Amino acid sequence: MDNQHVALTVWSFGLVGVVHLAIGLHLIRLRYWRPPRNWPGLALLAAVGCTSLWGWFSVAAAVWGQELFYLLANLADLSRYGSWFAFLLLLLRPKRLDKAPSGLAALAVIGVVLVGGALAAQTLTALDLDLLPIDTRVASLASLLLSVFGLVLVEQLIRNLSQDALWNAKPISLALVGTFGFDVYVYSQAVVFGHVDVDAYSIRGAVHALLAPLIVISTTRRSDWLSQLRISRGAAIHSAALLISGAYLIFISGVGYYVRYFGGDWGRALQVGVIFLSLIGLTILVLSGSVRAKLRVFLSKNFFRYRYDYREEWLKFTRTLCAQDTPQEMGQQVILGLADLLESPGGGLWMRTSGGTEYRQSARLNLGPVLETEDVGSPLCKFLARDERILNLEEYRLLPQRYESLKLPAWLHSLPNAWLLVPLVVGDEMIGFVVLLSARTDVHVNWEVYDLLKTASRQAASYLAQMVATEALLEVRKFDAFNRMSAFVVHDLKNIVTQLSLMMKNAKRLHANPEFQQDMLMTVENSLERMRQLMVQLREGTTPAGTAFGVDLGRVVGRIESVARDRGRNLEIRAAGSVVARGHEERFERIIGHMVQNALDATDRSGKVWLHLEKLGGQASIEVGDTGHGMTPEFVRDRLFRPFQSTKPTGMGIGAYESFQYVQELGGKVSVTSEPGKGTRVTLLVPLFEGGTESDLDLLKPQA
Repeated sequence: MDNQHVALTVWSFGLVGVVHLAIGLHLIRLRYWRPPRNWPGLALLAAVGCTSLWGWFSVAAAVWGQELFYLLANLADLSRYGSWFAFLLLLLRPKRLDKAPSGLAALAVIGVVLVGGALAAQTLTALDLDLLPIDTRVASLASLLLSVFGLVLVEQLIRNLSQDALWNAKPISLALVGTFGFDVYVYSQAVVFGHVDVDAYSIRGAVHALLAPLIVISTTRRSDWLSQLRISRGAAIHSAALLISGAYLIFISGVGYYVRYFGGDWGRALQVGVIFLSLIGLTILVLSGSVRAKLRVFLSKNFFRYRYDYREEWLKFTRTLCAQDTPQEMGQQVILGLADLLESPGGGLWMRTSGGTEYRQSARLNLGPVLETEDVGSPLCKFLARDERILNLEEYRLLPQRYESLKLPAWLHSLPNAWLLVPLVVGDEMIGFVVLLSARTDVHVNWEVYDLLKTASRQAASYLAQMVATEALLEVRKFDAFNRMSAFVVHDLKNIVTQLSLMMKNAKRLHANPEFQQDMLMTVENSLERMRQLMVQLREGTTPAGTAFGVDLGRVVGRIESVARDRGRNLEIRAAGSVVARGHEERFERIIGHMVQNALDATDRSGKVWLHLEKLGGQASIEVGDTGHGMTPEFVRDRLFRPFQSTKPTGMGIGAYESFQYVQELGGKVSVTSEPGKGTRVTLLVPLFEGGTESDLDLLKPQA
């Protein structure tokens, strides 16, 4: 090392020694060392003290160049790593030490092993014993492992902080990320190139010193964040996966180096091949559902008191059930949701048939089709429905006496991977059951698993029952719409039959009259056209084909007057010029004709029936009145425009209902005034059809 690098090293490590000495005195002033013991605080004090010693020993080694100072500097550096690891692990421990998971102890053991391995490598390097081919690389690799492990612990700490604690811990976490990250850079170069980058190592102390104020910021904020941390399952799995992947890659890098070292002329090619195949293997392991399942089960067993993070599991299960909205897709989502709880690859859903006598497979996931059905009264269904008991087939095969000598159906024996049968119960009724396939890893089914499955199956059953009820309601609505349409058709057929019956009655008397013959042909033709329209209506629905257009209501009123005259009734007409409304001519004629016919039926021949047509603002007003029997206010208010409500003994009430619905569709209004014994007046207000008669280009013509 030249004089320039020696001076830079002295200033760099002298700065880290002074800064961390000041921080240590600050922590002592905060009385971290007095009872009650603040163990994370003591670990923090130890880490700061070791860092200060590391800086001073490094300065002494650079100035005097003695091996003893180099050894002491390395020992202080390793002690610094160990203290930071202890600090982070203490933050991740639970409040009650008797509840500490064994997995946390395993992490502590890993940290101790890494520090011990690095200490051994540094000692061998310092003593210059010819026990390894390249001592410098081994020592650098050990330090690199320490840096990676430190980053993993910091990452896990950040992931587990609450928002309140994050404000306090973020500065010190950023400081540790910076120091460990810089060490990863320094030692990774040493591993790759076989020697330490002198420039980078010279400023290593300055980097640590410049990041030290972040530690002070954390200590000046609230201190209770040290006891408010909880380890998260998702963070633990993520961190464990990151740690395993990092260790795997470092191991493969070491293997690749030794392959290159001992491989002679083919060494570099073999190194590239080994690293490439190792990366492919890591990708396969990461994508493997079985590996992820084994990792989750291992962490749940060793790091946590309970196997499940119930909040996360419940949110995930609910999201799974809400992902689809049809019964078939909902069935698959139920299987997927229950299977994910136990690392199962899939299964099948058996639902009760519409007749309610058997259960049939309605959905499956990674399971072949099963055509056999299970009767509602079978021993299996009775067993599942009686106590909502979950049938564990592995336990059944080993200890059948626990299941009261239950006999399983043949189709269930034919499923080699069948594992659990979960009943789906709503209220006191079992609407189905789910068969789950064997898990990807060994999952011990205990009381916690049974309770979770029972609760989840209840929710899944309620979703399925709601979906089935919705489908049944939609089907009922379709039948209701069809029945309503049929009522309209029957009503129109009744009018056609009445018209044809009147024609046949007059034919006996006027069959030789040419005018009557002509009128009869027109009536038959009109009846035939209306029946064709009814057929179209039956096929396409209640709404008539085509779009609304202008209808000359005066012409419609003229035809209605002609029909009334043919029946020997007098209809007083008062029409104010041309009135064109928006709508369908056939429906207007049917509605107005129905209103006139009702008025005629309710009025004696000596009474009066009238029809007034006029424009009223931007609407057409159609008033049909009579001096007939009239209706009570209660009937008008509560029953008039409801289907199957009528004042006539043989009436169906469909005509008034259809009239009201159609006027509402057009954006119009219906008003009725009636009094028993004095008559009725019905007024329809419908929008006018305003057709343009002039072009906008006329506005450009010069005015005279």
